[in-house]
Amino acid sequence: MPVKVRVEWAGELKFTAENENGVSTVMDATDAGDRLAGITPMELLLMALGGCTGIDIVMILKKQRQKLTKLTLNVTGHRRSEPPRYYEQIHVEYVLKGSSLDEKKVQRAIQLSEEKYCSVSAALKERARITSSYKIEQ
Repeated sequence: MPVKVRVEWAGELKFTAENENGVSTVMDATDAGDRLAGITPMELLLMALGGCTGIDIVMILKKQRQKLTKLTLNVTGHRRSEPPRYYEQIHVEYVLKGSSLDEKKVQRAIQLSEEKYCSVSAALKERARITSSYKIEQ
């Protein structure tokens, strides 16, 4: 089944994007100066990566009967200086909190997400070197 979104110009360099369920967000360009009214498309790409791998981690740890109480993903991207300015390097830091999280299970969940399940990561890997690290806070 195809995925459809609608992106509509909202004036200047601002666009609204909406999915088929009516959930929307606003995008704007960094060169819009002090008028920045939304998230840039390239920031959205990093957010998509964080959301995709985050969903995987939550689902995998749940199946492993791990008691995850908080997951924060800090995603940092470095872009080319010349157009097209795609990400050449991306780092994902996973910060997990829970009750007696098993470090080997956390490592396995991250590995499965990065190597098998995260579609956004798979789409970006051709051009970007993606690295990761994690911290477990009890």
